[in-house]
Amino acid sequence: MPKLLWSEHELVDALKERKSHAFGFLYENYAAALYSIIKPIVTDDSELACDVLQEVFINIWRKIETYDHTKGRLFTWMLNIARNASIDTLRSKHYRQAQKSQQLLENSSMRGAAGQMTEQQVDTIGMEKVLETLQPEHRTLVELAYFKGFTHEQIAEMMDIPLGTVKTRIRHALLQLREYLR
Repeated sequence: MPKLLWSEHELVDALKERKSHAFGFLYENYAAALYSIIKPIVTDDSELACDVLQEVFINIWRKIETYDHTKGRLFTWMLNIARNASIDTLRSKHYRQAQKSQQLLENSSMRGAAGQMTEQQVDTIGMEKVLETLQPEHRTLVELAYFKGFTHEQIAEMMDIPLGTVKTRIRHALLQLREYLR
């Protein structure tokens, strides 16, 4: 029968013995606290924050042998794992998106480099200043959707973000532009 209360020492020992009910107790009692550490770091995506939380608990399970009670409390150790995983995830996601955005911009500038001004380019004259009012991630999505002609699905795939996030960001950007242009 699973225990309802554990001392920190008992919990760590049970985790090191790979007792699943101890891990269940750990998750039930610490998931919300760790999520509250992850969410402010991974601000734009609740789904990503949940993924990071899952990764954190997997790391805790795998690395419990490295926990040393003389260096700090269990929660502090887990908090550091959560914070580091959040930052690592954010950095890698940001890097991938930045690389994809740069590649898209380079490809689109090559198409217009022959000195020909297309009808689409004429329509965007003057919009650059208006788009500067948007957050960079919103501006990129608006440019891809409305000036480059990509579908929301294509943007989600290119940027490696969920389709719902693409739609939400574009909607927020359009609302911001509407307010700005009033």
